[in-house]
Amino acid sequence: MAVKIRLKRMGKIRTPFYRVVVADSRTKRDGRVIEEIGTYNPKAEPSIINIDGERAQYWLGVGAQPTEAVAALLKITGDIGGNNTMKFAPEKRSKEDIFQDALKDLHSEPKADAVTKKAAAKKADAPKADAEAEPAAEEAKVQGDPVADAAADAAPADEAKA
Repeated sequence: MAVKIRLKRMGKIRTPFYRVVVADSRTKRDGRVIEEIGTYNPKAEPSIINIDGERAQYWLGVGAQPTEAVAALLKITGDIGGNNTMKFAPEKRSKEDIFQDALKDLHSEPKADAVTKKAAAKKADAPKADAEAEPAAEEAKVQGDPVADAAADAAPADEAKA
């Protein structure tokens, strides 16, 4: 009896999920199996591969032939070829940690009045105008330019109007 290590397709349409199985080569793809030795989920990011390495080595030792797809998976997990090149997803934060961080952010924010778009635009424009007027006035005082002196004197008057 020829034994193969192959993938058994599970899952819904367009969301495949595979089981890595040991089966007789004459059975159909999703038919009867001898043993299930792992799972493979290609839709996850990164793909999730769970294969029992001891059982895979046992079946390879007694002569089971892996299909091309399973051979590629076994190379990634390090069961064939020796080096493990699997990528692991970053660990998910627990709901408790997320809640505690949100609570800290909520309590650390200063309390302020509601700001309209017009008020925010006026506040944003006011510092820019002041910043531009001050260097011009200082340069005029240093250089002794009579026109610039008049502009520097006019700048505080503009601020008083606003």
